[in-house]
Amino acid sequence: MYRKAACIVLLLLAPFLTAAGKTKDNPKVLLPPDLLLPEGRKLTYERSFRAEKDVRKEPGFWGKVLNVVAGEPEYRELIRPYGIAVDSHGRAIITDPGARGIHIFDFEQRKYKFIERADKNRDPMVAPQCVAVDAEDNFYVTDSQSGKIFVFEASGKFKHVLGSLKGGEGYFKRPTGIAVDSAAQRIYVTDTLRDKIFVLDMQGSVMQTIGKHGTGKDEFYYPTELRLDEQNTDGHGGEKHDLMVVDAMNFRVQRVGRDGAFEGAIGQVGDSVGSLFRPKGIGIDSEGHLYVVDGLSGVVQVYDREGRLLYSFGGRGQGLGEFQLPMGLFIDRHDRIFVVDSFNRRVQVYRYYGLSKQARGATP
Repeated sequence: MYRKAACIVLLLLAPFLTAAGKTKDNPKVLLPPDLLLPEGRKLTYERSFRAEKDVRKEPGFWGKVLNVVAGEPEYRELIRPYGIAVDSHGRAIITDPGARGIHIFDFEQRKYKFIERADKNRDPMVAPQCVAVDAEDNFYVTDSQSGKIFVFEASGKFKHVLGSLKGGEGYFKRPTGIAVDSAAQRIYVTDTLRDKIFVLDMQGSVMQTIGKHGTGKDEFYYPTELRLDEQNTDGHGGEKHDLMVVDAMNFRVQRVGRDGAFEGAIGQVGDSVGSLFRPKGIGIDSEGHLYVVDGLSGVVQVYDREGRLLYSFGGRGQGLGEFQLPMGLFIDRHDRIFVVDSFNRRVQVYRYYGLSKQARGATP
């Protein structure tokens, strides 16, 4: 009797299971064409993702049966994503102030995790903004509202908070950009409302500050994102590691040394390609090119070390290869470019194919 009942159930479910395994007859999606660049370089579009289901494994037969009977599980989605970093295992760590938490997408292991601390009595995480990863894949998240920095282990387990004062308030007025120099054991944080960069040791003590309010060299007007230029050396193979700082209301990106000395600036005010009006996320590829997101135009602009515009990609829209209010950007060790397409509630991934080391004259 039970076998007969089971057969009846499967027969009733068969049309739904068959349909679930087929691709819907949607119009063919056009992928952005490759951008062909000088000397054989190119930029290609790889993929986009927006939700937990994009990384999870496809359910098996009985999983599909369960989904038909009980309904599909509720998957988390990006709500208002902002910052992004990618660790040494290729996991994308995305801050989402709209969800008051952090999404971790692990495509290699087909896993997803969401981290939040909104209900904690002490040190709740309210508005996670930017994120950086150290050499051990611990990640550091600025909270622009609480004025603190939250530190998590690679597993996602909470470690501690930097900048939490005795009364519960945060030391920083509006911490935004963050970078971690594991070799030097230093953390760099932009405090946007103070127009400064704070240099911390790994325990959170302030070692020095860089910059002040103004429009001149080594002066800032609402600094936001920052990135450590690990491709830059002293010319003799030694480390130099300048900081690239988005000087938002001065409409430029400044390069400063770790000692705070001004090294140069890229950009000028304007709303055309080659100018910066709403500079947001930045990143540096393996050839030292600087990528700058312009949130207003929805374009990513790419510059060489001398500040010359090489090319740009993107544009305002909802299609693949288009952006609406893009924010964060990160370039991993494989030259994959992750762009947080905030208003479209997704991340788009590109890949830059540069010259080989041999072609650049480097030692194999």
